[in-house]
Amino acid sequence: MANAINVGLSGLAGWRVLQRMESRQVEATAKDPVVQRATAYLRENLTATTTAEDLVGDYKMLQVALGAFGLDEDVTNKAFIRKVLESDLGDSASLANRLGDKRYLKLAQAFGKRSDAATTGEALSQAYVQRQFEKRVGEGDQSYRLALNARNEVKAFASRASSDKTLWYEVLGNQQLRTVFQGAFGMSKSIANLPVDRQLEEFMSASERVLGSSSFSKIATDETIDKLTTRYLALSQIQTTTTSNRYTAALSLLSRA
Repeated sequence: MANAINVGLSGLAGWRVLQRMESRQVEATAKDPVVQRATAYLRENLTATTTAEDLVGDYKMLQVALGAFGLDEDVTNKAFIRKVLESDLGDSASLANRLGDKRYLKLAQAFGKRSDAATTGEALSQAYVQRQFEKRVGEGDQSYRLALNARNEVKAFASRASSDKTLWYEVLGNQQLRTVFQGAFGMSKSIANLPVDRQLEEFMSASERVLGSSSFSKIATDETIDKLTTRYLALSQIQTTTTSNRYTAALSLLSRA
């Protein structure tokens, strides 16, 4: 918790403060000696001849590569990650393409560009720094971490050639991203019990109602992304306050018993 980033406020007020201080905090994260050593090691050791076996066998490199995509918890799942990295990206039936969480596909795609090791190493290093910043924000307030992640992921959707349905399925398969959309739409967690096609319909319908469109060409604008994140944070704060008040009331009743 020593590296936690706390803004001193909660809810939307804290979110606005975080946005103003973000560039400065990302720069500070990049200059952290631990982060600097980690990214420097990756850039120095990732080469055009690095194999999937080499990467998963080198804990330091693997930690940064996975961390760049928020997959830190998979650092011990070496056999699985190797299969992802060795996937034939041109085959729609390959593991990386079949996984609902498209962060694994992005990892495999990045690894596939290692012929230009310097560029790939730099791109992974920058992504790792951003994720480390988000992680530190999350140690102070997890809802802010999720909002930052959603903002960046949805912005990236704007440059994708995928269909809207494909991108919505990606939202459904990415738990962090899903949490923000689900929260902004005021949906119950029980919606996950519905068939996935029905979930898709519900999310797209809610997006039309709340965001004004279910097309990511319109959702992935600064204005709509801001609407998504602020609505998520506002409803999260209301839920937290309501839960806290209920807990306080229950304790008060118990104390009188």
